[in-house]
Amino acid sequence: MEFRQERVVSSEDIRAFQELLSAYDDASLRFIYEYFRGDLSYVLETLDTPALLSELRSRNVIYADNLLDIKKSWGAELFVSLLLQEILDVGREAVIGLLVCLFVLQVDHPHPNLLAILGEIGQTGDNLMPLILLDQYGDTLPPALNDSQAIHKNYLLEETQILQELKAVGYTQETQKLLISERYLDLTLVSTKYFRNRSTHEVIETGGKHEYYLQKAQNRLERITTNRLFRWCYRSGCVPCTVMVSGVPGVGKTTLMQKIVYDWVTGRHYKRFAFVFFFKFRELYISQDISLEEMIVGKYPYLQSHIGNILQYPEKLLFIFDGLNESSKSLDFRVNHQCISTQQRLKCDMIVASLANQSLLKGCSVLMTSRPAKLATLESINFQRMSEIMGFSLKEREKYFEQVFRDKSLSDKVFQYVRENDVLYTFCYIPTYCWSVCTMLSKCFISEMAMNSQTKTITQLFVAYVANILQNHTLQKDDAKNTFQTIGWMAEYGIMNHVLTFREDHCKLFSVDTNSGLLSSFFVEYAQRPSSFSTSEFPAVTYSFLHLTIQEFFSAMVHFLDYSEDRMKTSLSKAVEFEDGRCDFFLRFLCGLSDLSTRSTLKPYVGEFSNRASKQIIEWLMLSAKKIIKKTEKENDDKRKLMNLFNLLFETRNKALVKECLKLKKIDFSEHYLTPVDCNVLAFILQCSEDTKCLDLDTCFIQSEGFMKLAHHLHIIEDLRLFKNDLKDDDAEALCRILQNPNCRVKRLGLRENSFTDQSCVMLAQAIHKNSTLEELDLSRNNLMGKDFHVIIDALSYPTCRISRLWLQQVKMNDQYSPCLRSLGGNPNLELFDLGLNYLTDSSGGYIKELIERSKLRELRINTNDFSRQAEETLKSMESLRPGLQILL
Repeated sequence: MEFRQERVVSSEDIRAFQELLSAYDDASLRFIYEYFRGDLSYVLETLDTPALLSELRSRNVIYADNLLDIKKSWGAELFVSLLLQEILDVGREAVIGLLVCLFVLQVDHPHPNLLAILGEIGQTGDNLMPLILLDQYGDTLPPALNDSQAIHKNYLLEETQILQELKAVGYTQETQKLLISERYLDLTLVSTKYFRNRSTHEVIETGGKHEYYLQKAQNRLERITTNRLFRWCYRSGCVPCTVMVSGVPGVGKTTLMQKIVYDWVTGRHYKRFAFVFFFKFRELYISQDISLEEMIVGKYPYLQSHIGNILQYPEKLLFIFDGLNESSKSLDFRVNHQCISTQQRLKCDMIVASLANQSLLKGCSVLMTSRPAKLATLESINFQRMSEIMGFSLKEREKYFEQVFRDKSLSDKVFQYVRENDVLYTFCYIPTYCWSVCTMLSKCFISEMAMNSQTKTITQLFVAYVANILQNHTLQKDDAKNTFQTIGWMAEYGIMNHVLTFREDHCKLFSVDTNSGLLSSFFVEYAQRPSSFSTSEFPAVTYSFLHLTIQEFFSAMVHFLDYSEDRMKTSLSKAVEFEDGRCDFFLRFLCGLSDLSTRSTLKPYVGEFSNRASKQIIEWLMLSAKKIIKKTEKENDDKRKLMNLFNLLFETRNKALVKECLKLKKIDFSEHYLTPVDCNVLAFILQCSEDTKCLDLDTCFIQSEGFMKLAHHLHIIEDLRLFKNDLKDDDAEALCRILQNPNCRVKRLGLRENSFTDQSCVMLAQAIHKNSTLEELDLSRNNLMGKDFHVIIDALSYPTCRISRLWLQQVKMNDQYSPCLRSLGGNPNLELFDLGLNYLTDSSGGYIKELIERSKLRELRINTNDFSRQAEETLKSMESLRPGLQILL
């Protein structure tokens, strides 16, 4: 049984919280309110508005019923803005009242962002104002370090204020230098726990059950704005010193780090830090031992005379390490053999791990980025905040197109094309793919060329990208093919050996012509700044691909241009051995290029591709699928590998191959976050599969966008589990189409803990009327109460309704709605009905008795309502009137 309240707030708790707030003077209280205003806006937009307004009224804080009409007419954003301003205008007591109301509402609305606000206010106590002031104004430094800080900020300003963006194909201007303050678009970060799956100590396992129920009570992930990364974290119960930001390739991890450094330099965020040191893991390939002081001075030589003094204040230092997955070393975060002195010379990976584990410079702050797959392979991990970049929102994608094209009419034209191409549009939630799409499409639309509307896969997207670049070069086929072979083999060497920055000797080894005009379309050249390191360790000029994904594409394509069965076999064997995800996209591109129609786009520019390579990939994929499916069916614990398999099959576009490889009766991705791209892939798999009976997407957070990708194929599933995916009323229409499909097979439908309201009831009722297959329906933990709730009850009461098992647990039902329950007796098939965890009292007892008398129920669950003992005994006594009936109280 699940519990209504995983956290309990007593009247004593409320009084203590109110006293805590009342202790602040007017100026401090206003300061705190303004400090949390952005966070409050987001929380209030997501809370149940009637419950919020009811609580405000009951505590005589404010009467804002008129604002409810504003929300319905103009949206949640304006409603919240007006509410927060009205609270501030009323004054001190209203500010305290609002916060107290939110403190009470955390019981029924334990939104993680709300818990974060309350935790920061309540747990930091007397330290709250000093922390706020530290964030707002910074801390004083010894006079000797002021000049060093100013020099350091000027250096980092030069490094971060410009976003380097290569020109799009078809444009004549040179590389664009764009101000990050004007071009940067916010990326959405959320808390995540999906890569923390290792076994823990038994005590922690037991305590973790409370955290599990707490998670179950939340219908959204915690959104973390970039200025909150080092603020109170309710999960770890502290102000974090160590933070990990993960994200899929191209989602914007490096750009986010650049923006954080820029915001610190310009005084926008993180003034609590006196010095920020920014490193990229790909640059930390030093083979000899080194100290932390040498590592810092090596990159920032102007700090040499003051580095000892700077490191005396660890609580004022932020170390940023970008791209853990690109590290040439495998970091071990275990506490043994750690560095304890800033002058102790060890391998730099040990120094980084020591900073993260606080054995070195205890109190300093550490921020890292990585691909999620890499994190799952670490021996030990001790980050106090784990977050994941979700990428661009829907609005941000459109804004990105406007920024790239700078011509509104052209931008609208291209974006509309992309919006209508479902796959291209899905790709664009990842900024790098968004850039690739813009680059690929720009020349086509400028010259009014027809665009291939058949782009379905990531491989096809990159093939089109490369083909558009080749259109602008006059190379012969043999020259282009030779160029791609040389950079391809160097790219694969880099992927397999964790080399992402190439030196001149690498280029010579693989015969790469660094003066090639074509090469500049895929490569970027770096001139190393002078440092105290030797030139042999830090060469003057290095090269890297524009993005790691481009390197992975060329490392795959070379196998089709210069085929060798033995080399292909060796590369495949190596690729599957890596557990850090470094070869995931390499394998996707290999599978994608096995499709003749995909690679044919490049044939006019580079000549023939090897058909034998394609055959070898298909044979390898069939064998791999058999192994993964067998392990999944046996253990069902490695969902990432299953999704990777689906991605490989999706890239091939080979439906016959999918049918042969996959004969899964159940597909289970529960508790595994699925991106819109993942949902698009899964839709293809479902389209090809005829054997899948059960699809479990419990807590995948697919939301409306992911659901729309899947909706066209969900009618073939018998057991469909969509618990806790933040589906909303707007998704009810798609659900209706699924259930009304003439070929619908859905027997069991789980919609527990989404965001449906009574506005969904009409649509769902229509679907239930016309559906002839549905036997089980779970609508628990949705806020269904309202004027249209009776409509769905009417549909469930029809004699033709086949639903035999119905869950309406914790839908906030009270006595006002209980009269309609008796009509459910008209459903001759209803055997189980769950009304637990609602607000029914003795007044509803009579209607429930009528329901029992009229129906053929075998099991009625009315536990954890508000019945008196006498009413419970009366209801329980009805079991004797019907043999086989069980009433759970």
